[in-house]
This record gives sequence, C-alpha cells and structure tokens, in this order.
Amino acid sequence: MRRSLRLLGKTGNTVLGLSCALAVLLPILWIVSAAVRPNSDITAFPPTLIPRELTFENFIEVFERLPFARLYGNTLAFAGIATAVSLTLDTLAGYALARLPFRGSNVILGMIVVLLMLPFQVTLVPLYELMQKLDLVGTLPGLILPRITSAFGIFFMRQFFLSLPADLEDAGRIDGASEWRIFRSLMLPLSRPALLTLGLFHFQAYWNDLIWPLIMSNRLENATLPAGLAMFAGQATIEYSLTMAGSLLALTPLVVVFLLVQRTFVQSIATTGGK
Repeated sequence: MRRSLRLLGKTGNTVLGLSCALAVLLPILWIVSAAVRPNSDITAFPPTLIPRELTFENFIEVFERLPFARLYGNTLAFAGIATAVSLTLDTLAGYALARLPFRGSNVILGMIVVLLMLPFQVTLVPLYELMQKLDLVGTLPGLILPRITSAFGIFFMRQFFLSLPADLEDAGRIDGASEWRIFRSLMLPLSRPALLTLGLFHFQAYWNDLIWPLIMSNRLENATLPAGLAMFAGQATIEYSLTMAGSLLALTPLVVVFLLVQRTFVQSIATTGGK
C-alpha cells in the first residue's frame, strides 16, 4: 500500500511538472509554429498549434521587408557593450561595498536598495531630456550610457563577494599583495559563476529591452530588434507570420547564451542568496 502511494505521488509530481513545463513553453511553441506558416493559416478559425501549411519564406521576407541585419547589429552592439561595461562597473562597486569598509558605505548601499525598488520607467523622461541635450538621441552611445551600471548588478555582486571567506584576503595581505592584486588574482577568478549569471541577466534584459530603444530610435535603421519589430507591426495591418519569424530569429541568441552558462546559473543563484 505504501509503495503504491509512493508510486502514485511520483506519477502525480511528474504529470504536474510536465504540465508546468508545457505551460511555460507554450508561447515559444506558438512562435515557432506561427513562424513557419502563412498569415492566412494563423488567422484561420479554429486556431491550431500544428501548422496546416508549412513555409519558410517568412524568414527570407523578413530580411527583405526590414533592415534585419542592421537591427541585429544594433542589438548585438547595444546588448554586448552595455553588458561588458555594466559587468565591470557592477563588479568593482560590489566588491568595494562588500570588502572595503569606508565612510558612507551604508548610505550608498541604502540608496542602491532604494533604486532596486524604483521602476526604470520613472526615469525615462529625464533621461531622454538629458540625452537630447547631449545630442545623443538616435545614437548607439545614447542607448548604452543609461545602461552602463545597475543597482541590481551591484547588489548581486556584493552578495556574492560577502559569501567568500575572508581568510583569502588575509592570506593575500600577509603575502604582501595590494588590494587590487587581491581583487584581481584571488576574488575575481572565484567570481566567475556570478559574473556569468549576471552577464546572462544583463544580456537578456538589454537584448529584449523595448521601451528605451523605442524612445531613443528616431529611425528604423537606428532601432534594435524589439523596437524594429514593434515599428514594423505598427505600420499597417499586423502580419503575424513575419512578426513571429522575426521574433524567433531575435530569440535565438538568448537561447545560445543561456545554454553556454546554464551549468553555473543555479550555483551562483544559490550562493548569492546565502546572505
């Protein structure tokens, strides 16, 4: 009887897990399905997840109707540069707050916590006015500058550095190493899981960012992929097949990046949540 109940519980957990996974993957499955069917098939009634007619012309037409290669380049430059700079500054600031006691550090940490609760949309108007005064509207530096650091990234790296044993620093100081040498040679190599995880968070957020690039892009050629697809969808009647084909192409780099860092993702989340 006990064995039967245990088997029934395992079966129930498996069914529940598969149901949750299907619910999460359903939008992705719909994007894939809509990207390989004509628009008439998508709008047909009753709707079906399995295409009635397959076509791969949508992927070719989206490059003809949109400057898709240019949008890809803009998005890659925006997300790549912003992620690299933000990782550098977030790591330095997080290490200073965690390991280098100085006057006013608690005040700065409190301000960072407040910024964590402040939606980015609140700052859109003053940021746009600032970029306009600097004549950076519609330019790549104008997209990147407000994203070169983040309160979440600083707090994330601070929590990680707090989890590392202080004996490592003491051993480095006894050997005569400077604070920069301790950070570069001891702490930074140990922070690789956290850096990869934070890099994934940043890259995903910047790659999918819609509102800021849409506000800053005065032309389609200056837009990123999300903003370009939004402009394309708003020009006339929505062509779902082309929009879904473009969305699928835009989704691919994120999947590749996640697959590259998935091994360290859970480890870093568990570590940074320890304190």
